[in-house]
Amino acid sequence: MTSETSAEPQVLGLLERALSAGCAASLRAAVKLGLADALGDTPATADDLAAAVDADPDALRRLLRSLTCYEVFAEDSGGRFVHTEVSRLLRADAPDSLNHLVLWMTEPWTWELWGRLDESVRTGKDVFVDLHGREFFDHLHVAWPESAAVFDLAMTQASRQSATAIAGALPLSGARTVADIGGGQGFLLASLLEHHPDVRGILFDRPDVVANADARLLDGGALAERVRLMPGDCRQEVPADVDAYVFKNILGMNDEDAVVVLGNVVKTARAGARVIIVENFVDDGPGQRFSTAMDLRMLLTVGGRKHTREGLLGLVERSGLVVRDVRPVNSYQHMIEATTPA
Repeated sequence: MTSETSAEPQVLGLLERALSAGCAASLRAAVKLGLADALGDTPATADDLAAAVDADPDALRRLLRSLTCYEVFAEDSGGRFVHTEVSRLLRADAPDSLNHLVLWMTEPWTWELWGRLDESVRTGKDVFVDLHGREFFDHLHVAWPESAAVFDLAMTQASRQSATAIAGALPLSGARTVADIGGGQGFLLASLLEHHPDVRGILFDRPDVVANADARLLDGGALAERVRLMPGDCRQEVPADVDAYVFKNILGMNDEDAVVVLGNVVKTARAGARVIIVENFVDDGPGQRFSTAMDLRMLLTVGGRKHTREGLLGLVERSGLVVRDVRPVNSYQHMIEATTPA
């Protein structure tokens, strides 16, 4: 065996990784075209699907060929395409659909950011402000309202994926009120209230976000009488008179802001109030490819990060909170239980 032959798998593997943006683009195209929705339970040819989604048959066949390499759709012996467990997650009507999350992770503005990752690595700071003149979330809601809407829907899908596991594991016995800080449209809060019928809730997020809360939390909704929708910025304040504060995947801001946010709980909450933090660790669990990629994306956009276990626990303790427990929620998230000082 020659050295060239022995190195071939490594060469091919490296080049495949260098072209991995093609996989992301293919997933985005599939969602934008509605490809998973067009394919039902009956196998279909590329021509059939092209007619259904108004696409060029040859180009669509090429897209499907790319997707099948990643087990997104499969091709049978007759050249017809069928669903896989992965492709079904792209269907809009699937109860565990990830279509909006796929769009959020592949929004067009992300491509330019990835091309400047070396700059962020050199400086340790985001490149977003330099590109657009505003902080990420300010620019998102002002300049890209359609993308902001995708973000809200994506966060709801992310909450739906883990809400049942979190609601079952989150320690609320004896609590009268729970506040979901940065809770988006409130899917997790709704799940918590359904799981704990004696608890009342506060959904705390940006004004435009809470105004479009989950229907169960709005006037006339099944949980409306047990919920207060409270607009605000957790970097400035958090609600008072709360027994348990929940922070799910919002502490990816820069470290100093994360300490400020948690410190606001220490300043505002009653002694012994519970603080539950649900996050991905970049150094623990089988989801490291996902969490390390999100870590770099957060560096690019907000100068933030996904944390190591030790790093996040350090921030929690710096804020003045007392850590009581750390345990896994599922295969890719962990829960930190802390309290305000007695």
